[in-house]
Amino acid sequence: MTTKTEIREGGPATSRSASRRSHGEAPFRFLSTGAGILLLGIMAAIAVFLIGEAIPALRANKGNFLTELTWDPNNSQVFGIGALAFGTVLSSALALVIAMPIAVGVALFISHYAPRRLAGPLGYLIDLLAAVPSVIYGLWGVAFLVPLLREPSQWLNENFGWFPLFAGEGAIGGKTMLAGGIVLAIMILPIIAAISREVFLQVPKTNEEAALALGATRWEMIRMAVLPFGRPGVISAAMLGLGRAMGETIAVALIFPATFGISFQILTPQGNSIAANIANGFGEAGEIGRGALIASGLVLFIITLLVNMAARMIINRRKELMKADT
Repeated sequence: MTTKTEIREGGPATSRSASRRSHGEAPFRFLSTGAGILLLGIMAAIAVFLIGEAIPALRANKGNFLTELTWDPNNSQVFGIGALAFGTVLSSALALVIAMPIAVGVALFISHYAPRRLAGPLGYLIDLLAAVPSVIYGLWGVAFLVPLLREPSQWLNENFGWFPLFAGEGAIGGKTMLAGGIVLAIMILPIIAAISREVFLQVPKTNEEAALALGATRWEMIRMAVLPFGRPGVISAAMLGLGRAMGETIAVALIFPATFGISFQILTPQGNSIAANIANGFGEAGEIGRGALIASGLVLFIITLLVNMAARMIINRRKELMKADT
């Protein structure tokens, strides 16, 4: 006598598997949503704190906070963010211009040119640079880089003084915007290089092999297959490095001479930034002075948010163009 065994879809094993998936879905969704809300809450709390502490100082300010170049909140109660914001943006942009080509070149070398036995240690060495404390970079800049740049700065001023960045009269070299920009570039280079390297390693091998099979050289393959694929990631890395440069404190506080003025001359002893001014002045500031420094921190907070928002818009726009091309 034979018995028929019916196999039905969606039996006990399938239902148990679906039940486990459904039980795991809800906690994960709750935790991920809670993490996002917590992050927004922290940012909102920081903004509320900065605004609340800055309002009394802004009310006592006798100058225009956005355009005033003087910074004297403790005595005359006249202070403004104009010179500090300009120095922050100029030094960070200079650092990004210096660091980006080197970082992308290092990332391409590690991911597509270096032998595997060399790529691993070199990648670890680049990552190790990101772990060096910023005060070490600042001390190195003051003790070694500033004297080293004196003669090259004079040469640039003598031969390319017609260019606004290299113009200047009187003292050339010393604690300049160029020295600060180079130190910041060295500090953000590991971040940009590490992220760009990981992005380049994610390029589909089929795309690279297809380009090589069509007769492209290695550089042509990188230009046609690797760089277009990794461009959004490289932009993200650049914006992350720019944010790090804008918020750097100790290194630039040691190098910048803490002057207050707006000038594009990067070879003369001048320059300051919001973060450096906070580090130099917070210990000796009075009630109005602390409020003024917190107000400048609020401006830095807003600038960083705007930079990140602009980077996100660029990346999203780039993704839309890539989808349209395909």
